[in-house]
Amino acid sequence: MRTDQFDYDLPPRLIAQYPLSKRSSSRLLVVDRKTQRFSHAKFSDLKDLLRLGDLMVLNNTRVIPARLTGYVERRGAVEFLLTEKKNETQWKVLFKKPTEGLGIRLDGGVSGSLKREPDKSWTIRFSEPVERLVRSTGKMPLPPYIPREPEPSDKKTYQTVYATEEGAVAAPTAGLHFDLELLSDLREKGVLMKYVTLHVGEGTFRPVKEELIDNHAMHSERVFVSRETAEAVNEAKTEKRRIISVGTTVTRTLESAGSEGGNMRPFSGRTDLFIRPPYEFRFVDVLITNFHMPRSTLLMLVSAFCGGRELALGAYEEAKSHDYRFLSYGDSMMIV
Repeated sequence: MRTDQFDYDLPPRLIAQYPLSKRSSSRLLVVDRKTQRFSHAKFSDLKDLLRLGDLMVLNNTRVIPARLTGYVERRGAVEFLLTEKKNETQWKVLFKKPTEGLGIRLDGGVSGSLKREPDKSWTIRFSEPVERLVRSTGKMPLPPYIPREPEPSDKKTYQTVYATEEGAVAAPTAGLHFDLELLSDLREKGVLMKYVTLHVGEGTFRPVKEELIDNHAMHSERVFVSRETAEAVNEAKTEKRRIISVGTTVTRTLESAGSEGGNMRPFSGRTDLFIRPPYEFRFVDVLITNFHMPRSTLLMLVSAFCGGRELALGAYEEAKSHDYRFLSYGDSMMIV
């Protein structure tokens, strides 16, 4: 398939720049794959839309405030993004105009130097661990389509309420709509909850530049599926209970952890799984997801789950016609 088949017009006015004050008050577009029809709800209506015995799987990754400012001789202040920790003092980075051996000074006497890696990525080797500095001075890595400066409030709002495993540089945005009250309501109804971890990398924002989507090289991200979660998924499949995937990151993680025998297995490693049409999903019955950028791998995954791009893009047009808020801080959809 061609990349331009997953393009659509996204008016800038629909790109949410700030979250709503109450997470679960966001809007929810319900997409029925069987009837090809749409209906409109609030995210808090999940307590009515989900069923007793449903297994909901969430991504518990925690976003680090990975935007740091350093100082380079003859260049002055520079901002860069930590993208992945390699060891105690070495991190992969995104850096504007990097050069081999470039020296950087940070606050607190920390220094570092840039290094070009064999895979053409860049790393900084720091003089000491920088976690303390990240926590005290780092800014949240808001996506490029939110061009404003990160604010202190983003450290809370650009984070799910159940985030525990530090390591992401982008939020698993479908989970941003859950608040503690809604999670409590769902548990009370009998919805089961388990967690996986996928540390979202900067590659999630990269557009597909290849003309044919099959030629796109998918970025790799770190994932973890516990034995407890794997067993819960297998049990739900056996008992024909619905598995609700909260977000594209959970979907990719679950689908990456399948064994040749068709069961879920505990898994720790990396995934570069690129889900696009056609794709047969093994572990996801319902997908909750935000609205994604045109020509993105995320929209391609949603299209695969919808059974094709026509229903997915039709849902996007429906959302646009009702002034839904798009992208990370925007509204969401539930595909059943």
